[in-house]
Amino acid sequence: MSDPNLITAALLGIVEGLTEFLPVSSTGHLIVAGSLLGYTGERAKLFEIVIQAGAILAVCWEFRARLWKVIRGLPSDASAQRFAINLLVAFMPAALLGLAFGSAIKAHLFAPLPVAAAFIVGAFVILWAERRVKRNPAVVSIQSVDAMRWTDALKVGLAQSLALLPGTSRSGATIIGGMLFGLSRQAATEFSFFLAIPTLFAATGYELLKNRALLAGSDVTMIVVGFITAFVSAFLVVRWLLRYVAHHDFVPFAWYRIAFGAIIIATSYFGLVRWD
Repeated sequence: MSDPNLITAALLGIVEGLTEFLPVSSTGHLIVAGSLLGYTGERAKLFEIVIQAGAILAVCWEFRARLWKVIRGLPSDASAQRFAINLLVAFMPAALLGLAFGSAIKAHLFAPLPVAAAFIVGAFVILWAERRVKRNPAVVSIQSVDAMRWTDALKVGLAQSLALLPGTSRSGATIIGGMLFGLSRQAATEFSFFLAIPTLFAATGYELLKNRALLAGSDVTMIVVGFITAFVSAFLVVRWLLRYVAHHDFVPFAWYRIAFGAIIIATSYFGLVRWD
């Protein structure tokens, strides 16, 4: 299949929305799903990045009141200015490293088997982080996003840059990184949502500008379908995750990552699936 049909576009949009904000790697799932659906190549990679905007729009809508309050307060509100500076500081590491190494990473690591390995490694990091917090609750020193300093934001931004490796999970890197650097689970999750806005909008805009020649008029319908399904599914996940982290940890996601990665590796090793 050289181009996705509407069903393929809808399925990939749902996968994007369901996985973008969970610590399970949306990129990894999209690579595996695209391989199973027979939709791979440069146009597929561009499509998968563009529909991220649908998922990010869901976050903007969910936090619209908070974002509007920050925008209105930028000229005079110190807390709004600190919030904006923290987002900018956290955004910069991944942006700079992505510009420097993004093409090489896409060329060599955007494949199911490297993704599977990253899934498993990331799972053990999640298990370690959760065990650390349970053994020593005192390591949690920042209970809300508003209490973060720019140095805290920089640490989370450096953690986010690890997500340039497909399968690592952008949300997983920022949430677990935040927890390792003293943020509560709720604060780390909320900051991960906010940090996704500049990060993924910038990635979408950059890829569209760089690879616009790959798009054809026939792609518009596919992108619209993927965008809408990503928005709806992401909106549901964001609301669910905000409730989930108030009372639960991320250990189940770690076990899911291990199982997912093991299935990919096993099916490849025994020749059950030919992963592209």
